[in-house]
Amino acid sequence: KEAFNQVVQRHNFRIRAFVLLPEHIHCIWTLPEDDNDFPMRWRLIKSYFSRRCDTGYKRHLSVSRLNKGEQGVWQRRFWEHQIRDEQDFRNHVEYIHYNPVKHGLVKSPVQWPYSSFHRYVRQGDYESDWGVGAEIVFDDKIGRE
Repeated sequence: KEAFNQVVQRHNFRIRAFVLLPEHIHCIWTLPEDDNDFPMRWRLIKSYFSRRCDTGYKRHLSVSRLNKGEQGVWQRRFWEHQIRDEQDFRNHVEYIHYNPVKHGLVKSPVQWPYSSFHRYVRQGDYESDWGVGAEIVFDDKIGRE
């Protein structure tokens, strides 16, 4: 959280949706007009986090990354998708908020503390029991563009 806050202060952007999972992050960002420098912001976030990360945690993550052909805490790449319209935005927000359930980490999005889902519930955009019960299936393209 501190890494994101530091970068937002220096290179303004708005985090519209977010989930932090043990092995990856999903975000939707809005950048200022005429600014599309996602790579610079990701580089700064990763760098800030890595410099302040507990070395034991780094060692654990490094082994996991090495098994996937990566070095260090972060994978080299990221995927970016430009949101096309309001429906595309909703689909991606729901995908992000349901991701901890999809990965079997919790039974309900509200149980996962590292998510913007809680902000959306406070704002009245979701009921707290959204995503409970029946599995939500998303189009195969969502989250992989």
